[in-house]
Amino acid sequence: MQTEARIGAVVEGGQRGIHPSHAGVVVDGSIRKLVQPRQQQSQIGPISQLVAGGCAGALSKTCTAPLARLTILFQVQGMHSNVAALRKASIWHEASRIINEEGFRAFWKGNLVTIAHRLPYSSANFYAYEHYKKLLKTLPGLRSHKDNISADLCVHFVGGGLAGISAATATYPLDLVRTRLAAQTKVIYYRGIWHALRTISQEEGVLGLYKGLGATLLGVGPNIAISFTVYETLRSLWQSNRPSDSSVLVSLACGSLSGIASSTATFPLDLVRRRKQLEGAGGRALVYKTGLFGVFSHIIRKEGVWGLYRGILPEYYKVVPGVGICFMTYEALKMLLADIASA
Repeated sequence: MQTEARIGAVVEGGQRGIHPSHAGVVVDGSIRKLVQPRQQQSQIGPISQLVAGGCAGALSKTCTAPLARLTILFQVQGMHSNVAALRKASIWHEASRIINEEGFRAFWKGNLVTIAHRLPYSSANFYAYEHYKKLLKTLPGLRSHKDNISADLCVHFVGGGLAGISAATATYPLDLVRTRLAAQTKVIYYRGIWHALRTISQEEGVLGLYKGLGATLLGVGPNIAISFTVYETLRSLWQSNRPSDSSVLVSLACGSLSGIASSTATFPLDLVRRRKQLEGAGGRALVYKTGLFGVFSHIIRKEGVWGLYRGILPEYYKVVPGVGICFMTYEALKMLLADIASA
């Protein structure tokens, strides 16, 4: 979602030229205004927008699947491992274990369900964001300050958070199944997407498909909101100092940094979400018998504060290329589909 933001240069002391492919921030007197970019492409329809968003998300997840699986395995290690085993854990050790025990293709274990989840999730995310943004701009308080950059940032922050929450709720069962398939190592309990959905429903009830949803929603909203805010701020500063730089490279760099910032801020919630999703998987006994805050306390008591950030390094390695690939694919597909529509 970081890639939807469009903020250009902050101009001190008055108005100056803005690159035609970017929005800009102009100071007119004491009021900061957001100047919208001149449209170079015809607007794409909702179906094209859904297709572009879904394909961008699916391609990004496929390219970063090995790092995503490593992140999940690190996040859930503390559930059934002793302290000595946790101390020996490292990215390269875990990657070597996967190759030796499961084969190279195992890095993409669960990727089919990842794509099945990411296509509707990413589509809904981009689509819902645009609609929430339009809706928020019609509110009386924001409509009267529509030319103020603070109001615009508020729209991005709230709209992005609402879009992420809506998309996550709608596609959550697939996210849970993806986590359980990716977390399987030697023992294969779930044989595929439909088998996992059916088994979880039978053994844990329909509500079992929504284990960890609370932690997910608590993390998704702030994650996307922070991502938008950081992305827009960095992009604005960059464009004000280096207006001639490539817009794609600027967006790639700022988007990657915003992804790192949002991941760092919300990673503990993501870790708790993963562990809640795996509660009772494969017939195992429950590890956490308390609510969300009880899980936090259990992890800190058993693994220390660092336990809340177990797997953060592969997460960083995943975020940097993942955001860039998603951004470039989405923008390229939008331009392609716009050209096709206008032909």
